[in-house]
Amino acid sequence: MKNIAVLMGGYSHEWEISLKSGAVITQFLDKDLYTVYPIHILEDGWYYLNEQSQKFEINKNDFSLNIEGEHITFNCCYNTVHGTPGEDGKLQAYLELLRIPQTSCDSYQSAITFNKRDCIAVLKPWNITTGNHLYVNKGDTIDAELIARSIGLPLFVKANRSGSSFGVSKVYKVKEMDAALETAFAVDEEIIIESFLDGVEVSVGAYQIDDTIHVLLPTEIVTENDFFDYEAKYEGKSKEITPARISEENKKAVQDITKRIYQVLKLKGLARADFIFHNGTPHFIEINTNPGMSKESIIPQQIQASNLKLTDVLTDVIENTIKQHTL
Repeated sequence: MKNIAVLMGGYSHEWEISLKSGAVITQFLDKDLYTVYPIHILEDGWYYLNEQSQKFEINKNDFSLNIEGEHITFNCCYNTVHGTPGEDGKLQAYLELLRIPQTSCDSYQSAITFNKRDCIAVLKPWNITTGNHLYVNKGDTIDAELIARSIGLPLFVKANRSGSSFGVSKVYKVKEMDAALETAFAVDEEIIIESFLDGVEVSVGAYQIDDTIHVLLPTEIVTENDFFDYEAKYEGKSKEITPARISEENKKAVQDITKRIYQVLKLKGLARADFIFHNGTPHFIEINTNPGMSKESIIPQQIQASNLKLTDVLTDVIENTIKQHTL
């Protein structure tokens, strides 16, 4: 039996969502193969929480546990922390130093993909189509009129390093810009201002086993709200239709681009790319390298629609992570 730590939580606004993801991973891991330890990575401490809600602190010197005199180490960590420190490369770098395999992409790739600006900058030379963007930092002199003329209205104001639509606003009028900037700056000191793209929104999951990148069926996102915000994602204000209601040609196009992005960014484990079909072309929005795995999340839906079992996919990802780590 291998010891698997399921890492969940984090230090960002997304920590509660991550706990839901971690609970699903814990539930679906194969208990015939693995002894599973749900590990909470929170600002108030790192600890294992057992079924009796007892806390056992993680020894950060070697990422181990001591339970009733038994020293427990881990063969692999399933990383489902959303936001910092588990999605921006910090936790990955720590585990790399300890030589403990973890299922998400490596520290350098995580730092790039978590930063929307950097990720777009890396992908553009590879002819990945995106919308138009402007960047703003806290303390900059901001000319809302100039931004509106440059990007066009409506537009999106987003926190640069965040997920789950925290710090995101859709702006229709110049007078709405100040409130949108305040919302974004409450989450991050860096902001990305993005053109609005009218079209069908889709999300595509992928993962790699050995040399093969497996691309899942696209999901079409139809929100009841103005955009795919937190309420739409997690409180039932959207329909997620898998497979997406797009042509076979468009399905292949967006799956091919997802595979290309996965390759270019040198990702690992399960990831999810978001796109909008604008004027018939899939425009890349962002990549999520620790995608949500809660019961409401897209990846579990796509795995089921692809006639796969979540337990089998998780086993493949973990075993491949351990295998690649020893090469």
